[in-house]
Amino acid sequence: MYRHLPRAFPVAVLLLASCERAGTAHAAAGETTQSPSAVTGGSSRRIGTVKIRLVAEGTVLTATLGDNAATRDFVSLLPLSLTLKDYAGTEKVSDLPKRLSTSGAPAGVDPDVGDLAYYAPWGNLAIFYRDFGYSSGLVRLGRIDSGIEKLAGKSGSFAVRFELAEEGR
Repeated sequence: MYRHLPRAFPVAVLLLASCERAGTAHAAAGETTQSPSAVTGGSSRRIGTVKIRLVAEGTVLTATLGDNAATRDFVSLLPLSLTLKDYAGTEKVSDLPKRLSTSGAPAGVDPDVGDLAYYAPWGNLAIFYRDFGYSSGLVRLGRIDSGIEKLAGKSGSFAVRFELAEEGR
C-alpha cells in the first residue's frame, strides 16, 4: 500500500487544486450584485447588476444593466452625455464614443419595450420604446425600470446624461 503513495500524492494535489479553483469560480459566478461604487469598468471584470440613471431635460429614469462584456464596456464610459434621436418610430439612438466588446454575446436579440441595447454593426446605443423583432448584431445591455413613455414622448434630438445611480437614491 505504501509503495503507491508516491504516485497517489501528485494526483491528490491536482484534485485539491482543481476543487479550490472550481470553488473560487463558483463564488465569483454567484456574485449577482455589487454597489455601483465598486464598478471600475473594463470588459473582463464581472460587475453583477448595476443601476444607472438617465437624465434628460428634467426627466430622470433609472435602468438596471445586466452583466456582459458590452455592458462592462458601457459602464466604463460613465458618466456619459449623449444626444439621442428617434429612429424608425421605434427607438432612441446615439453613437457611442467607442465600440463595445461583444465577446460572449448571442448573435442577436429580440428587444422588448424599455430595453437598452448596443447595435454592434453601427456601434450605437439603442433604447427601444416600441416593440421590435429580432435583430442580428443587437446586444441587450439592460432595461429601463419604468417611465419609458417619458423618453418616447421626446421629439427631435435631445441630450441625455447616463451615470451610475448613487446608493440610496
